[in-house]
Amino acid sequence: MSLSPPTEVSVPREALEKFVRRVFVTAGVEADAANVLADVLVAADMRGVHTHGVSFLPQYVERILTGRVNPDGHPHVVKDDGAVIQVDADNAMGHLAAVFGMRQAISRARAFGVAAVAVRNSNHSGAMAYYPMLALSEDMIGLATTQALPTMAPWGGLDQLLGNDPLAVAIPADTERPIVLDTPFQNSFPLKIELWRQRGWPIPADWAFDAAGKPTTDPAEALKGFGQPAGGYRGVGLALVMSVFAALLTGSSWGRELTTIPGRANSGEVGHFFMAFNIAAFESVTRFKGRIDRIIREIHSSRRADGVERILVPGEREAECEEASRSLGIPLLESTINALDQLAQRLGVEAPR
Repeated sequence: MSLSPPTEVSVPREALEKFVRRVFVTAGVEADAANVLADVLVAADMRGVHTHGVSFLPQYVERILTGRVNPDGHPHVVKDDGAVIQVDADNAMGHLAAVFGMRQAISRARAFGVAAVAVRNSNHSGAMAYYPMLALSEDMIGLATTQALPTMAPWGGLDQLLGNDPLAVAIPADTERPIVLDTPFQNSFPLKIELWRQRGWPIPADWAFDAAGKPTTDPAEALKGFGQPAGGYRGVGLALVMSVFAALLTGSSWGRELTTIPGRANSGEVGHFFMAFNIAAFESVTRFKGRIDRIIREIHSSRRADGVERILVPGEREAECEEASRSLGIPLLESTINALDQLAQRLGVEAPR
């Protein structure tokens, strides 16, 4: 089957950010918070992570307008033990809670070398790489994880009990680009599979199981089943460990406690977990970042297998996409543009054309 590429429309970054800000303000979010939300969402699209960018905007607005998310929510510290902080997100947008939590971790790591922040009473927070990357300019390593909807079964099981609970880590370099890992522990997810079903495309055989636990390339059968973990049983194990940080240490919902409705988390029951490591507390920053540079260059210069043009470290492809987006505009699917147009008409704001 020939897979024709979907139609894309290029939108300038400034125009898209302005639109997102207006949408959130119109929906009742404070201007400063709307600025943060616009930056986080558009940053995901600039880095090519379109599954967690502005395509989510209609859903976020619906959650605000129906009272599922608090547009006036203010994340705040509820327990302060120096290097360990607990934050209540106040049922705010998860992106706001995540930025607050990561910044708290960075601030405390300046004083203690290492800091950990547990966030509860939050919501979906989008692409996780944004948050640990806030630590890069502070010469720190950032780490983040979050609770996700239960879309995976235990290895060998049939019940969806586990979320993909991604891990994101950002490590600063000197002259090279930073290492930025943002990985879920599931090979795909229902939204992406649904997009392929709509286009009539078969999905790769390692994306999902059908309801009987058999690998399938039929997206319709995959949507009746559950996701395949990355790396087999190892992916399930890593997702479970991340859920301990994101759900249990934060006092948030775990697995089916998070939802009984496919694709919809209970409001204010998502947890996040953040850490910051101040490099200067362990090692000379200059030496550390210089060694990261050398490691990256060594990986780049590795002998390549047949057909491989370049060897990259985590985050490089996204960084290149971001650089291209700054000069060429952000490529969005026409279906996403149409959804944003409909949202603009509903709220009476100018569409991002």
